[in-house]
Amino acid sequence: MIHIGRLLKLSLLLGLSAISYTSHAKVEAMSSQGFIIKNQQQIEASATDVWHALTGQVDAWWPKDHSWWQGKLTIEAVAGGCFCETAGGNSAQHMRITYVEPGTLLRMTGGLGPLQGLGLYGALDWQLTGQASHTMVTLTYRVHGYYPDGFDGLAPVVDKVQGMQLLTLKKFVDSGAID
Repeated sequence: MIHIGRLLKLSLLLGLSAISYTSHAKVEAMSSQGFIIKNQQQIEASATDVWHALTGQVDAWWPKDHSWWQGKLTIEAVAGGCFCETAGGNSAQHMRITYVEPGTLLRMTGGLGPLQGLGLYGALDWQLTGQASHTMVTLTYRVHGYYPDGFDGLAPVVDKVQGMQLLTLKKFVDSGAID
């Protein structure tokens, strides 16, 4: 029988095998209690436009292969709001919105994807800084909890997935698809 940790790593790695990305990525810290990862992308658009794409058009840019059912994704950008997915009668709360400063910072808490089922919890910050014509987006995910296999194999995989998600936001905004 395959251990859930190995299955998780294998499925995430297979999902990434066809994807390359060029964000500035880093596993910032790691311990037996969790890890912190950081990814950055500069997007050639205003923070207002990036914010709108991030919160108002998540269904258009979030990679569907990193959702439960390839359903409709929404972000309710208010404290207590939901980063949710619906598909027919199925629904999932991917994360809960805990802090909103429009155009500057969106904080979500919870466990994304397989981390949720593993009982891992984290804070995911989308920090936007920049000028009128470009925005630096810094995506920081602080994850904690108990994972019996240790985080040394898991953190780099989560980092790569986060980098890919941030790159898809960049590509979406750069394509001019923002409405």
